Amino acid sequence: MHRMGKMAWLLAFLAAATACAAVWPATAHAVSIPNVTIGLQETEDPGKVATALEILLVLTIISIAPSILLMMTSFTRLIVIFGFLRQAIGTQQMPPNQILIGLALFLTFFIMRPVWMEANSKAIQPYLNEEIGFKEALDRAQKPLRAFMFRQTREADLALFCNMAGIKDPKDQDSISTMVLVPAYMISELKTAFEIGFILYIPFLIIDMVVASILLSMGMMMLPPILISLPFKLLLFVLVDGWNLVVGSLVKSFF
Repeated sequence: MHRMGKMAWLLAFLAAATACAAVWPATAHAVSIPNVTIGLQETEDPGKVATALEILLVLTIISIAPSILLMMTSFTRLIVIFGFLRQAIGTQQMPPNQILIGLALFLTFFIMRPVWMEANSKAIQPYLNEEIGFKEALDRAQKPLRAFMFRQTREADLALFCNMAGIKDPKDQDSISTMVLVPAYMISELKTAFEIGFILYIPFLIIDMVVASILLSMGMMMLPPILISLPFKLLLFVLVDGWNLVVGSLVKSFF
């Protein structure tokens, strides 16, 4: 009985499929599956090969764009300082990480705008107009970005990586490769961010110490000082227009 039931279901399915094909014959033949082919073909035009390699390089750059944004722009200093500021105030997760990252991102666009405009006018637009080649466009695009990083990099950090890379007594900036400049720029930005973070901590630390001393003198040792000092720190930050002061100082530090 079980086998006969299976045969009945199979015959019913075949009958339904045949009926559908008879009723909608055009639709059945119209459905097609696309075919995707990936392979290598011979060509006598070197320009096609160069174009394919350029497209591959552009896709590679797009895939590592977040790393480029973090390592070669002002984003690192901004986000580290904002993290220190939130910890100094003691507001835990306020503002949220998404707000701080968004603020740091748009400030990065604002700070790096002159650099990107110069790269666009001297490298990208001439390349799109077929006035220069891809290699020359890449070299021109690096120059304003390298100049920006050199301005923010300390000589001691640059000398450290030049010694590790075997570059002794570099004559000029052109003799220092970008692979040496980027890590030197990164540790310089981190040091600057930690220095500014320490300065931001001082006024809020003083408020915490004063509140803790007052509570101890009053015998309220079981009351957390952070619970009492937090409103005063927020009041101080609002009265001095803290966001205007901090953001304005950060932006000016890059110019």
